[in-house]
Amino acid sequence: MDQLKPSAANSSPLTPVNFLERAATVYGECPSLVYNDTTYTWSDTHRRCLQLASSISRLGLGRGHVVSVLAPNVPAMYELHFAVPMAGAVLNTINTRLDARTVSVLLRHSESRLLFVDFQLTPLVLQAISLFPPESPRPTLVLIADPDESASPAAHFQHTYSGLVESGDANFNWVRPESDWDPIVLNYTSGTTAAPKGVVHCHRGMFICALDSLLAFSVPEQPVKLWTLPMFHANGWSYTWGMAAVGGTNICLRKFDAPVIFEAIRAHGVTHMCGAPVVLNMLSNSPDGGRLRDPVHILTAGAPPPAPVLLRAESLGFVVSHGYGLTETGGFVVTCAWKPMWNRLPATERARLKARQGVRTVSMTEVDVVDPESGASVRRDGLSLGEIVLRGGWIMLGYLKDPEATNKCMRNGWFYTGDVGVMHQDGYLEIKDRSKDVIISGGENLSSVEVESVLYSHPSINEAAVVARPDEFWGETPCAFVTLKAETKQVPTEKEIKEFCRGRLPHYMAPKTVVFKAELPKTSTGKIQKFVLREMAKASDLCSTGHHYS
Repeated sequence: MDQLKPSAANSSPLTPVNFLERAATVYGECPSLVYNDTTYTWSDTHRRCLQLASSISRLGLGRGHVVSVLAPNVPAMYELHFAVPMAGAVLNTINTRLDARTVSVLLRHSESRLLFVDFQLTPLVLQAISLFPPESPRPTLVLIADPDESASPAAHFQHTYSGLVESGDANFNWVRPESDWDPIVLNYTSGTTAAPKGVVHCHRGMFICALDSLLAFSVPEQPVKLWTLPMFHANGWSYTWGMAAVGGTNICLRKFDAPVIFEAIRAHGVTHMCGAPVVLNMLSNSPDGGRLRDPVHILTAGAPPPAPVLLRAESLGFVVSHGYGLTETGGFVVTCAWKPMWNRLPATERARLKARQGVRTVSMTEVDVVDPESGASVRRDGLSLGEIVLRGGWIMLGYLKDPEATNKCMRNGWFYTGDVGVMHQDGYLEIKDRSKDVIISGGENLSSVEVESVLYSHPSINEAAVVARPDEFWGETPCAFVTLKAETKQVPTEKEIKEFCRGRLPHYMAPKTVVFKAELPKTSTGKIQKFVLREMAKASDLCSTGHHYS
């Protein structure tokens, strides 16, 4: 057997782009994308992606070049997930909630060569480009116009999306990866301006991730998926590619609220959705809801869904699944795999169990909770805290231009997540805290350190610490504890501090609560005790404004 080796016939590189070719053959006349009054079939989508890839290639983009996109969940955003890698390039989807300064930093860090921009985000992009240093090369701009809206003149744009599609070659011989390990996407973790972390994933990883995610969510053939999860969030947790594998129908929404979601569910026969717990809360509290005619499966991740929210959502007919993943994993790697015996438990106990993150998915090799110093597994008692570590075929290749950060989190054969959790006796994982004080608000990860750096720039603030405060709607919101400089003559108000931060940060990152204190709790070495502040942030009397504690 030693003479049997890999050959061209049995070792062709794995890529999720292949799903599209098969979808065009098997589901060619079935709907692929629905957006307002526009419907494409899988044959249409395959042809359009080939034409777009042809035009991208004709513009000089190819292997290793980064192509960025700033757009909501419109058909162009979906098509670019196939067209960009079909041209051999690397797709970079940018969070549309970021401010111009952050977008500018990410574009320069990624050395983006081509930038697709939704017409509503034109002002944001033009401001971001204006912040480039004079000597920095600018990406070529492509305008994504909406056929149902009147777009502003395409000044500053060299091309239009529709023009690139129409002028492309439908018989384009798309650029297949030379290796499994060729990069396919570049995703930024949190939009931090100080040290952006660009996560690079390869074709092989996203191929495995997409199929694994379908299996973990029990997605059948030809589902109807409503896109309430932004596709810029880890490529829609890989379901952008996964829907092609099963010939699903993608219902695209530019923006949504509870009435829009319920109407889309009724109009299109939606079977599957994904979203942060804030989406669950929105739906379960909406007067426009009512009991669903047919069950809708919804996968939630980003923060543990509160048990009351789970109960309300499931009472309406939503079948809730809970998963855990990171930008560095491309999709969720842990799911709360449901045991039939749990159906006999009271509703409150079922909700408590479902709020746990769960067990590794089928394709993830190993998941553990370890002592971060020794690397030894913690006791499986649901109490012993440790760091969550992962090992599997679709962990990121690493951070772009940051070998130090890559080596720090990928060591001893594991990927160290930075998340703190416990392992229960039954082998199910539960997150208890997050190292580095990451706050998850509405599914968005934000760094308390970055918010603190802005607070420290306020002329009246002496010390600042930001922690997560539980919020029924958003899951968590930033709560700032500050002390003022002794020489401060005019004490700023909570509103003024909030406005100061909102002027320097994306609005979702600005503190929703500000507490003024005479002194912040510290350890003997002078380190601020954030665990004490987190307990204070849970206090019910913080619900009012003007928080002054002695």
